[in-house]
Amino acid sequence: MSILEYAYNFFNAPIIVIIGGISTLAMLGASVYTAYLIIKGFVPVWYRLGKGLSKRKIAIFALSPQDNELQNLLIDSKIFLKDNIIKVTDKELKKASEHTLLLVHFKPFKDCLDKIISNKKDEAALIVYAPRSEGDIDDETIIKINSERNSIIVNMRGRLINDILTSMITTGYEKK
Repeated sequence: MSILEYAYNFFNAPIIVIIGGISTLAMLGASVYTAYLIIKGFVPVWYRLGKGLSKRKIAIFALSPQDNELQNLLIDSKIFLKDNIIKVTDKELKKASEHTLLLVHFKPFKDCLDKIISNKKDEAALIVYAPRSEGDIDDETIIKINSERNSIIVNMRGRLINDILTSMITTGYEKK
């Protein structure tokens, strides 16, 4: 009997066939379960990000020329649609109360921050853009911002885009 015939007879033994079938079923089950976990984990995040990028409005609290800089930063990233970005001046703060993402340029709106926070819904994200070149934020204001849910202080423009994307994924949506 040659080695090939011996190997053929060994792997055709009933116990080996049963073990092979069980192993195949276990591998298929593990593959299906892994695919389920991947779909369950990634699809909701992709859905929320897609919905956020296509439908959610970003209210930018800034005065000229800063509002153009921030708006251009968002549009030039090719991630955000121009139609989804609205500008809010210090005279129309209530206009942004319906929006779920508020981007505040700190220095021009320092005196209005309390009113912006009081108008902000709990599920809305508040991103305060305070570049280092414009000075530091006082401790009292940092405490106010930190006491708010979904609030971020950003001092770098590159980080700003990342924080907006993260906020779009993590902040809640109102059910209608």
